[in-house]
Amino acid sequence: MKKLFVVVSMAVLALTPLTYAAEAPDFTLTDTNGNEHSLSDFEGKVVVLEWFNHGCPFVKKYYSKGNMQALQKMYTEKGVVWLAVCSSAEGKQGYDTAEGHNKTAKEKGTNASAILIDEDGSVGKAYGAKTTPHMYVIDADGELVYQGAIDDKRSTNPDDIASSTNYVSAALDSVLAGESVEVSTTTPYGCSVKY
Repeated sequence: MKKLFVVVSMAVLALTPLTYAAEAPDFTLTDTNGNEHSLSDFEGKVVVLEWFNHGCPFVKKYYSKGNMQALQKMYTEKGVVWLAVCSSAEGKQGYDTAEGHNKTAKEKGTNASAILIDEDGSVGKAYGAKTTPHMYVIDADGELVYQGAIDDKRSTNPDDIASSTNYVSAALDSVLAGESVEVSTTTPYGCSVKY
């Protein structure tokens, strides 16, 4: 009976979106260069998780003119670990081989710390990732302090970025300044994660 309870509890957790002040679930994924990364490896560091799918027009909004790459560069230079995660299953939009992801990353000038492959979707489901992009900010204590949309303009037009409120930047600026995050949860928008 106890074993059944644990299995059911884990299933419920996997389907429940994480909220502010939750401890971020640890995970281990392999990056596109064959290296394993666990969240626990980055203890004491601020971490961003960015769910992506380069076939999605909402992701293209941020990558087409270098906006996501600029964010990645700005914050990794401040010591933030930026992990781009692809949870697209084989045969679905966004799926690619490690070599294919690396080729795309080079073409786009990605500045993520690592690109992680989650093709079975286990990490995406543990975090409740629903869209690409779906963004998470984890503070140095391992607490999830922001999850949701990258900004407040639900469009695919890159020209809207300049006039939008970037929730990820706001959360990171607060965390890096030792302040509490004002907006900790928003509704993500974009393409569905292709589990």
